[in-house]
Amino acid sequence: MAPSRQNGVDADASMPDAPDHHNASEMLAASSANRLQMAVSEDDTIRRFRYLLGLTDLFRHFIETNPDPKIREIMVEIDRQNSEHDSQKAGARRQGGATNGRTMRDYQVAGLNWLISLHENGISGILADEMGLGKTLQTISFLGYLRHMMGITGPHLVLVPKSTLDNWKREFARWTPEVNVLVLQGAKEERHQLINDRLIDEDFDVCVTSYEMVLREKSHLKKFAWQYIIIDEVGLVTAHRIKNEESSLSQVIRLFQSRNRLLITGTPLQNNLHELWALLNFLLPDVFGDSEAFDNWFSGQDRDQDTVVQQLHRVLRPFLLRRVKSDVEKSLLPKKEVNLYIGMSEMQVKWYQKILEKDIDAVNGAGGKRESKTRLLNIVMQLRKCCNHPYLFEGAEPGPPYTTDEHLVHNAGKMVVLDKLLGRLQKAGSRVLIFSQMSRLLDILEDYCVFREYKYCRIDGGTAHEDRIAAIDEYNKPGSEKFVFLLTTRAGGLGINLTTADIVILYDSDWNPQADLQAMDRAHRIGQTKQVVVYRFVTDNAIEEKVLERAAQKLRLDQLVIQQGRAQIAAKAAANKDELLSMIQHGAQNVFSTKGLPA
Repeated sequence: MAPSRQNGVDADASMPDAPDHHNASEMLAASSANRLQMAVSEDDTIRRFRYLLGLTDLFRHFIETNPDPKIREIMVEIDRQNSEHDSQKAGARRQGGATNGRTMRDYQVAGLNWLISLHENGISGILADEMGLGKTLQTISFLGYLRHMMGITGPHLVLVPKSTLDNWKREFARWTPEVNVLVLQGAKEERHQLINDRLIDEDFDVCVTSYEMVLREKSHLKKFAWQYIIIDEVGLVTAHRIKNEESSLSQVIRLFQSRNRLLITGTPLQNNLHELWALLNFLLPDVFGDSEAFDNWFSGQDRDQDTVVQQLHRVLRPFLLRRVKSDVEKSLLPKKEVNLYIGMSEMQVKWYQKILEKDIDAVNGAGGKRESKTRLLNIVMQLRKCCNHPYLFEGAEPGPPYTTDEHLVHNAGKMVVLDKLLGRLQKAGSRVLIFSQMSRLLDILEDYCVFREYKYCRIDGGTAHEDRIAAIDEYNKPGSEKFVFLLTTRAGGLGINLTTADIVILYDSDWNPQADLQAMDRAHRIGQTKQVVVYRFVTDNAIEEKVLERAAQKLRLDQLVIQQGRAQIAAKAAANKDELLSMIQHGAQNVFSTKGLPA
């Protein structure tokens, strides 16, 4: 759990930073950073502009909105050079500079070559391959190429979610063990030891750290002239923090000096013009410096939608690479998704009725505007808990004495189905990942696994980093007897490779469908040799049907990604009052006319 922060800064940020006995070294580092920035800046800008203008003159419009007179001088110089000779483009396609004798797939080599091409032309970009296609490997191989083929050892800064730190460290050791990797993480004393012993003395090639650490240690990190700043946003974690140019993380990163930047994401770009501009501005501020000019260009009244989309494609093409599994990973069988609609038990029906009756005026839409939405959100949460298991409510479980027995299964419709399903899956030799939004539901599932004598592992938001790594290793080791892995969707959906499992059970659905996709792809990724089957539990004739319906609508919008003509329509993040009311009322009449499944 990250320490608390105030105004975007950690609570311990007011404490003294690392000791000052390296002040001279820090001044030299800062001086070195400034010299490097001045030396490479103009050459990089010329290469970058020439490359973009060679693709389409459309970029001239954006570049010329930059008020910096230096930019105008560069444009004049480019036009002069172009009038004297045709630009020449070289570059044979190549495998990575060093991958420790291991082999990359063809599409990964193509991704590597794309990254190399970006570098050669001074361009920053977005590697947006679908989850599970090896974006981490392609990135590490690219840094290996820079080291072995270009003589560029660093320094590079790689920012990742805290949960993926260990995975990045392992992948570097596996593919490019000669790269000196510094993982900047840990308690304050441990971090400051690393800062004094390695960071300030530049005893590293690549610094891998988390977003939270960047905010805490920005005073040290901003002194470097980074070759590459790479941000593994993994879609859900920091997309909004980078797209929102006013967020603390975005503002801090924009202060760092770097020759190039690379964003990594496994989820599609959202279909919102301003967020897209913020990303492009982060990658290429000298090209995309004016959001108003960008919006005006694509929102002009004289342009039809098809023209807007075509222009947007031409702008995005140089910076964005996205491949999906079905196109490139032919050896990976497509995942099979099955929605299981499940009735409620008698106990669940009684609790569902009780929740609705308790706030009947809010359910009928009679509450005040502000109060009503707050109450509706609470009702939604209570109904979702009831759909999962009535024992999530105090007083529902029979006792005392409290015993784990068949009642744990029979008092929840989903548990009845899960119990039958797991029995068949174990006999078939499958291994199972079970995801839920609720850590307290995992407590119930843990009791169930003990009762049925299923060996299991567990990860939730409160799992310590070391315990998380140990659980993953224990589940994945050859001959592991662990049958079930219990995970919360958000904590277990990032930075985990669990291809030793072939069954994914979504006990409940996330509001954000991308989170569920992330969860599925813990098993459905490179290295999976079986067909992955995903079972999604949905309570029939209840609120969960509406939650799933809304998630499906949001997913369709997300997948339009811009290229299908919806560039200016952003998917709504939060449900409004009417949507919440519709969810609550869905199936309510049926609930009051049924007794539920007998226990």
